[in-house]
Amino acid sequence: MTHPPATIFLVDDDESVLRGLGRLLRAAGHVTKPFASPDLFLAQLSGDTPGCAVLDLRMPGLNGLELQQSMASKGCHLPVIFITGHGDVPASVRAMKAGAVDFLLKPFDEQHLLAAIEQALRKDAEARTGRAQTAALHARYSTLTPREREVCALVAQGLTNKEVALRLGTTEKTIKVHRGRVIEKLDVDSVAELVRFVDRLGQG
Repeated sequence: MTHPPATIFLVDDDESVLRGLGRLLRAAGHVTKPFASPDLFLAQLSGDTPGCAVLDLRMPGLNGLELQQSMASKGCHLPVIFITGHGDVPASVRAMKAGAVDFLLKPFDEQHLLAAIEQALRKDAEARTGRAQTAALHARYSTLTPREREVCALVAQGLTNKEVALRLGTTEKTIKVHRGRVIEKLDVDSVAELVRFVDRLGQG
């Protein structure tokens, strides 16, 4: 499966800033996509493309902080870097609490911006890997029958086959069969690994 290249989404109502950022980032080897307004960006927003977003804080219509909130509400997890000529402490605190990677005041140091972008791209790649691994775990868990899920949960709590059998009102032999199927379907090698699997799913 091929993935689109990491893209730096630039959102700023100042065309000269967009051009300058685009030149700087392309010279550093990045793929960029400029937007002159938050609405244009949101209209084309997709969580499929890896990368990050560089947002101006003060724009007509939605400001940068509101755009960050709109991205989150649409399920977009792109890391955000703010740039602004009108920053203040409350705005920067709000941005960072919402997960922004950095908050840069204009005129900012180009190397600082490039470092922030590298950090944002690493953060995005790690998050995408984590989400993909969690999705794979859910896919394996979805193959369990309702009874196997009950057995899985009780085994993960540390109960023995005999204790699980008593809890579910069946025989120990039957639980051994269910437990074997759980182990096979989840592709784990031990109870310890099964416990970690369930913990990662938030089922424990």
